[in-house]
Amino acid sequence: MSNQAPIKNRASKDPSMLDSVIPLVSLVIMLTASVGYFSDNSSFGPNQIALLLAMGIAIVIGLKNGYQWEGIEKSIIKGISISLGAVLILLTVGALIGTWLLSGTVPTMIYYGLQIIDPSWFYAACCIVCGIVAMSIGSSWTTAATVGVAFIGISNGFDMSTAVTAGAVISGAYFGDKLSPLSETTNLAPAVAGSELFDHIRYMLWTTIPSISITLILFLIIGFNHSSSNIENTGSIETLTSTLEATYDISVVNLIPLLILLVLAFKKMPAFPAVAIGAIIGAIWSGIFQQDLILSMAKEGVSNTTANITVIWTAFFDGIVVNTGNQEIDKLLSRGGMSSMLNTIWLVICALSFGAVLEHLGMLAKFVESILKTAKSVGSLITSTILTCIGTNLITADQYMAIVMPGRMFKAEYQRRGLHPTVLSRTLEDSGTITSPLIPWNTCGAFMFGALALTSYDYIFYCFFNLINPIIAVIYAYSGFKIKKLTSDQCD
Repeated sequence: MSNQAPIKNRASKDPSMLDSVIPLVSLVIMLTASVGYFSDNSSFGPNQIALLLAMGIAIVIGLKNGYQWEGIEKSIIKGISISLGAVLILLTVGALIGTWLLSGTVPTMIYYGLQIIDPSWFYAACCIVCGIVAMSIGSSWTTAATVGVAFIGISNGFDMSTAVTAGAVISGAYFGDKLSPLSETTNLAPAVAGSELFDHIRYMLWTTIPSISITLILFLIIGFNHSSSNIENTGSIETLTSTLEATYDISVVNLIPLLILLVLAFKKMPAFPAVAIGAIIGAIWSGIFQQDLILSMAKEGVSNTTANITVIWTAFFDGIVVNTGNQEIDKLLSRGGMSSMLNTIWLVICALSFGAVLEHLGMLAKFVESILKTAKSVGSLITSTILTCIGTNLITADQYMAIVMPGRMFKAEYQRRGLHPTVLSRTLEDSGTITSPLIPWNTCGAFMFGALALTSYDYIFYCFFNLINPIIAVIYAYSGFKIKKLTSDQCD
């Protein structure tokens, strides 16, 4: 047998603009068709197939340009590996929701929330409370999965819009996350841009405070309009509170798992172990304080020990199913479990695979190269950065990528034009961080869907803070207001 020389890989070439556009246009068409044909169910499979088909189109173009399958496959695996941290958090959040529903932690938050919050300022209160919690712990995800879930339940009691409530929760959570020195994205943006953390936070106040102020005004207007048209509607509140009292042992003690989780997050414990500990504590609380509920959910004829083990164990992986006789309340309380997050994880994996292929094939770099050619003024440069961050969120489906990639690509250009690094770091946050939960297949959008049981198609138009903040940033960019320049010493 003769030794045959290995076949050399032919050199790959950069994609043309047409090459880069085709997969994106294909994806937009298929996602539009997905929503048109499947509406609210589009995130339960149709969107995933659209992402995979668009990825296949990109791969065909890449092979045409000389890229080898082995390299493309490695890029897909690398893209999926980026999501593994988010996958672990998603699974533990599913377990946490299940055990906290069983332990009475979430129902107790709903119960007391109905007592102290008035419908007229409910949406604004959601936004403010979530903002304070997120700022304290530095995590929009943890905030949405805990107090956010409770606010969704409270909105049902008030017969208010769950979509608007989700918008208020997400607006507040991202406002607090954005200004928290404990937040990963708040630390990541200045690290990429070369600015100092607290300078970055102070500089963000100029775009963030006007945005949240307008947001709160809008939520107050919506809340007052709802209150004036539903003054006599107290039946749903009384029904929910009485049902909660009949189903659970309601007590402030049930809130201890929430307090422990917030302390762990404040102490900067990583999200995965912190949420996992919260889920375990919820399970322990279930066995101590909700024996009647556990025994009612167990199979007939089993011992108390078997009942506790099987019901609590099931809460971790498959959530709980509550039968109160009221279909709407049952739907509210019957959820959670790791299995409830599997569809979300499927969506995240498909989206990150698509983004990884486009990055590997040079299609993302092609867009940025064309953008820089047209960004002549400072206003257009900042606006281009914002659009690039939003586009990266759409394509790569990850907010960290939407900060790191544009940050790396635009950093030299900002410096060349004499702009202070805080201008770039603020712009990255005003767009990359803020817009991520608005995209259904983005890790953040998928997480919010899994935690709040609503798709971004439901809440997107009510995430006022997330929509207003990029607009404020563009207005500042073109007006020149609070656009910080490098001093002569810094230029040197």
